[in-house]
Amino acid sequence: MTLSLLLCNVCIYAATVNYSVRGKVIDKQSRQPVAYANVVVTGIPGKGASTDSLGMFHIEQVPPGIYRFEATLIGYKSAVTSEYLVSASTPFIEIEMEEDENMLAAIVVTPSPFRKTVESPVSMRIIGLQEIEKSPGGNRDISRIVRAYPGVSFSPIGYRNDLIVRGGSPSENRFYMDGIEIPNINHFATQGASGGPVSIVNADLIREISFYTGAFPADRSGAMSSVLDFRLRDGNPDKQTYKATLGASEVSFSGNGHLSDKTTYLFSIRQSYLQLLFKALGLPFLPNFIDGQFKLKTKLSAHDELTVLGLVGIDKMKLNTDEKGEDAEYILSYLPTIHQETFTVGASYRHYAGKHVQTLTLSHNYLNNRNVKYLNNDDSSEDNLTLRLRSVEQKTTLRFENRTRLGQWTLKEGAEVNYSNYTNRTKQRILSSSSIYHTDLNIFSWGGFFSTDYISTNKRFSASAGIRTDGNNYNQEMKELWKQLSPRFSLSYDLTKQWALSGSAGLYYQLPPYTALGFKDNDGIYINKNLKYMQVMETSLGLDWHLEDRLMISAEGFFKRYGRMPLSVRDNIPLACKGDDYGTVGNEVLIPTERGRAYGIETMLRWQVPGQFNFVSSLTLFRSEFRDITSAWDNRFILNVSGTYNLPRRWSIGGKLSYIGGAPYTPYDEDKSSLVEAWNAQGRPYYDYSKYNTERLPNFAQFDVRIDKSFYFHRCMVGFYIDIQNITGSKLKQQDVIMSTGVIENPSAPIGEQRYKMKYLKQESGTVLPSIGLTVEF
Repeated sequence: MTLSLLLCNVCIYAATVNYSVRGKVIDKQSRQPVAYANVVVTGIPGKGASTDSLGMFHIEQVPPGIYRFEATLIGYKSAVTSEYLVSASTPFIEIEMEEDENMLAAIVVTPSPFRKTVESPVSMRIIGLQEIEKSPGGNRDISRIVRAYPGVSFSPIGYRNDLIVRGGSPSENRFYMDGIEIPNINHFATQGASGGPVSIVNADLIREISFYTGAFPADRSGAMSSVLDFRLRDGNPDKQTYKATLGASEVSFSGNGHLSDKTTYLFSIRQSYLQLLFKALGLPFLPNFIDGQFKLKTKLSAHDELTVLGLVGIDKMKLNTDEKGEDAEYILSYLPTIHQETFTVGASYRHYAGKHVQTLTLSHNYLNNRNVKYLNNDDSSEDNLTLRLRSVEQKTTLRFENRTRLGQWTLKEGAEVNYSNYTNRTKQRILSSSSIYHTDLNIFSWGGFFSTDYISTNKRFSASAGIRTDGNNYNQEMKELWKQLSPRFSLSYDLTKQWALSGSAGLYYQLPPYTALGFKDNDGIYINKNLKYMQVMETSLGLDWHLEDRLMISAEGFFKRYGRMPLSVRDNIPLACKGDDYGTVGNEVLIPTERGRAYGIETMLRWQVPGQFNFVSSLTLFRSEFRDITSAWDNRFILNVSGTYNLPRRWSIGGKLSYIGGAPYTPYDEDKSSLVEAWNAQGRPYYDYSKYNTERLPNFAQFDVRIDKSFYFHRCMVGFYIDIQNITGSKLKQQDVIMSTGVIENPSAPIGEQRYKMKYLKQESGTVLPSIGLTVEF
């Protein structure tokens, strides 16, 4: 009773608090202040201010919430910011405006969520703060949030963040943070792919995300399915602010502020309690992680700035051998213990020289992956060892870029060099014998790009053309730059003020994983030296309609044709069909002969009313196929409907419906799996690859809900949320698993012919997963 009265008083008090917003408007090219520009808060009519002679603005009495800010001035293109949270810790807002000599008056442009770039007028989405903070079922995890967008598949009832886009594999994605490449954004990463159970990136530090599912910019290399381009916040030059969060899987503390008049900072540190959640759910594996992130930005002068950032994750997964039951027994029979450390550190120097902007970036990333497995999880004797793996990947990158604006044209060119080192020390039981495998691979890579963008005087037509090439010293084929020429172009035309027709085409290349390039045979020879850069040719055509800054409806068709894809000699299936489980992918004999295709149509509806609600709905119909077989990612359809609504007194409620077609699967080979030597080697059944993906799981639907409440005070903000995944308790029936009983049927037979008596385990997963989060900003 006392708590209820206290909360009521807090709500009444907090509802009366408004805040001031401070910022600065500068010229994008000259970096000088823009005086007398009008800055308004979108969604609040009449709320705004003008800049003074130093370009500074101060807007009083802004209600708490998430807003964009728009700056207009005659002779300049209007500028709309990404989303900002107005609260006691409102950041200093810097707005860049670009001169337009063809304009006689200020005009209003489409706000951020619906904006397109000249390079990527199709297949690109902007993810703002509202969706990051309050996406139902997302738990502020980016890999889960993007599932609401067209073309993105997900693993039903899964505890992994595999990013599966437009029928491509989890290894076909690339990640960038303020222009610096991040090799993987998940803890407990699958080496050679990109998945894991939870993101390394703390959403507290993210300003905005550009999510590309095609039409990749020429300065973003190595992607065949998607690019996630993170833009981090800048530290606050006015004050020091901090945020403590108790989330669904971790506790975190972050902060931002300034070290001097010219240097700002961001930082974050998180400690998980995921192992407690998994133990409460009765799962046989218990992951634990720590991660940290920082960003320092120094304005060396009005035209020079230096940014340094870092990201680190430390992971440890142990087995919950106390968990009983056949399902737990099966998972414990094959899952290894996993230890990983990963980090990325980079520095970016940027020089503004009028119409030119030059950027020099130096970065280094590191992954140390260790897996250990004992037969029956009995580590009392080394004779029980079935797997001991230690693998390290490192990559150092130096990249230079230049951007030049010449009226209606924009030119971009750049070059990069990379040095990569991959080592692997593995001892693994293979049937009756053990394999000891050592490799040490060094690769020197290089690449360059050029692109040009054009926008017509009336802004109705835009075009972009670019070319990229990459090479390395792994083999003669990869050295020859002309064999990896990667042309791309895009066009967009506004048919009316509301309708736009856009299209793109591109040929993209990606280096096979280091696990494949560094694989050796028993004689110590790199046996995959015939591999080539993987290749995909993608075309897209889209039509969209939008109503001012509120509503957008779009339809887009795509076609992807794959070539040079690695094919497993052992299984005769594409490497791209692997990578959705813990462990390592690619360390086997491969040949670059596989071909495939993925094609489909995507529709999307986005409806936003600032300060009231946000609604996103998407439907994707597609096929994903390789030569003679169905791809592992061929779900055929994906439906997502997601929305949040802001209620009075700072409450909000959201829901998300996800409906996905059943994935294909391969029956087990009971004859091989029952062999004692075979089962003991990997602790799980073997697939019958002669029947690869001939069966299909049932369709699956899941509904998630989320409730948020925020309390705003003069000096702090307190918020909490309840997020319930799969609130309806939907069940997914999977293929029954064959498992050894541990009883040998023919103990008198030769060891190579002995067989276990097998049993079948019904596989049905799905549970209601509630979580509560608490946030304090001050």
